[in-house]
Amino acid sequence: MSEAKEKKPDADKEELAEGSLLSHLVELRSRLLKISAAVVLVFIALLPFSRTIFSLVSDPLREVLPGNAMIATAVASPLLTPFKLTFYVALFIAMPIVLYQVWAFVAPGLYRKEKRFAMPLLASSIVLFYLGITFAYFIVFPLMFGFFTSIAPEGVEVQTDIALFLDFVMMIVLAFGLAFEVPIATVLIVWTGLVSIEKLKQVRPYVFLGAFVVGMFLTPPDVFSQTLLAIPVYLLYELGIVMARVFAIREEPEPGTEHTE
Repeated sequence: MSEAKEKKPDADKEELAEGSLLSHLVELRSRLLKISAAVVLVFIALLPFSRTIFSLVSDPLREVLPGNAMIATAVASPLLTPFKLTFYVALFIAMPIVLYQVWAFVAPGLYRKEKRFAMPLLASSIVLFYLGITFAYFIVFPLMFGFFTSIAPEGVEVQTDIALFLDFVMMIVLAFGLAFEVPIATVLIVWTGLVSIEKLKQVRPYVFLGAFVVGMFLTPPDVFSQTLLAIPVYLLYELGIVMARVFAIREEPEPGTEHTE
């Protein structure tokens, strides 16, 4: 038994040998090519529907604009803006493939116990990312656009340029998509042993304040938008603590080690 225990560190060193660097680079190149191919294929499939996609995404704003219409101040905006939006949508749709390829690249370096918990975390991260986008589109956009147009000074007609609208929407969608990954980040920092669950509970007041600070940087400079992001982030932090109790098990004994004597 003692010889077996002594051989285990040697096996670990062999896996991390410098000679494997080239194989890691080849594997990384392969994963990146698969990610790029997936995004491009989805983009090509969606390209004929680019105008419809832009119409759907802009609905929450156009519904509160005078005449239900937006404007284009650049000559190429009517062509390029739907084109760019379609690419972003293709990237979001292909996100499960992107995350799976990232996991497949990292998985060989994980123990069997860690792989068992990694798959549920991967699935949860995908679901949470899409929930963040859904929350932004159905909840945040109508409230935010309605608020912004309602506070326009008298005599000012709100007319939004489609290119600026795209930049604004992508910033908000990405912010909420990443914000909804807070439970996964919480599980990972507990999983790696950086902090304990008890410590996470102790810093709740600081997290609550930090959520508003993050909202200040990731959303437009108004309290309304910051609150719409900060409250879900804090609630997701609480969800992360619950998930950490389920997934972040570091000290689970390996099978067969309880009775090695």
